[in-house]
Amino acid sequence: MAQASRFSAPHFHDDTAARAYLEALRWPEGPICPHCGAINHAYAIRPAGTYRCAEKECRGNFTVTINSPMERSHIALHKWVLAFHLMCSSKKGVSAHQLHRTLGITYRSAWFMAHRIRECMRAGGLSPPMGSGGTAVEADESFIGRIKGEKVRQGGHHKNAFLSLVDRETKQVRSFHIDQANAENVAPIINTNLSEEAHLMTDQGKWYRTVGKTLARHETVDHSSEEYVRYVSDPETGESYAIHTNTLEGYFSLFKRGMKGIYQHCSEKHLHRYLAEFDFRYSNRIKLGIDDVERADIALKGIVGKRLTYRMTSV
Repeated sequence: MAQASRFSAPHFHDDTAARAYLEALRWPEGPICPHCGAINHAYAIRPAGTYRCAEKECRGNFTVTINSPMERSHIALHKWVLAFHLMCSSKKGVSAHQLHRTLGITYRSAWFMAHRIRECMRAGGLSPPMGSGGTAVEADESFIGRIKGEKVRQGGHHKNAFLSLVDRETKQVRSFHIDQANAENVAPIINTNLSEEAHLMTDQGKWYRTVGKTLARHETVDHSSEEYVRYVSDPETGESYAIHTNTLEGYFSLFKRGMKGIYQHCSEKHLHRYLAEFDFRYSNRIKLGIDDVERADIALKGIVGKRLTYRMTSV
């Protein structure tokens, strides 16, 4: 779809069209009452976009924005839909200043809106486990930014650390903010997210040694000796396969270009939301057959239960 025709869609310019668009995404089988869970058993009342549950025991009123980031928002609904599309279709993200200029809202509102959209991008639950069926999962840690008040020291100890996992079969990535790279922080994440059948691939970080023994296989590459890929033969099939963490290195490069070039600064308390944003776009990228429109629709479907107040983003 051409860029001009894409942004000429009615739901980017009109609240009524935007509401209808959201209803079709959130309620494909008809309105769902958030009070009692009744499906397609409600009728429209005033004001426009409001429904009343027809269940005698309920009779609650609701709209498509209830229990979502848009609930009780003073920002026009079509601007919300456009913001979702902009953040989902920009490979390295969109700054709050850009949203502020494009949508014609205050910078504070744009900053808050961006964080709520990131919350909608955050995947809920850890199912299915990565590496199911014995597929390869890369794990690696990286560092970004600087913790306020900390003196610069060697080895990234003055920076914010995060751990990422990528399943080579499903092409899905999951990232986690950690206090520091050590066995105490890394092992629980790997145990929770990986199947016991997984083939774990890491560098030679000592924090992977113990947890690697709990999995079907654990292979490493020695970056300190400039070894970045190694080929071994599968003992069962005899086929050759590559041991490396280069997939994650590519992801880290994209994440850091976005953080330094677009966002420029990220406080430690918000790092998990920025990680969720980049995880989402990477796991739903065009290479996997998901275009910009589909990606935005997936994020919009994730609005349920993601009501985020300003106080929650400020603490």
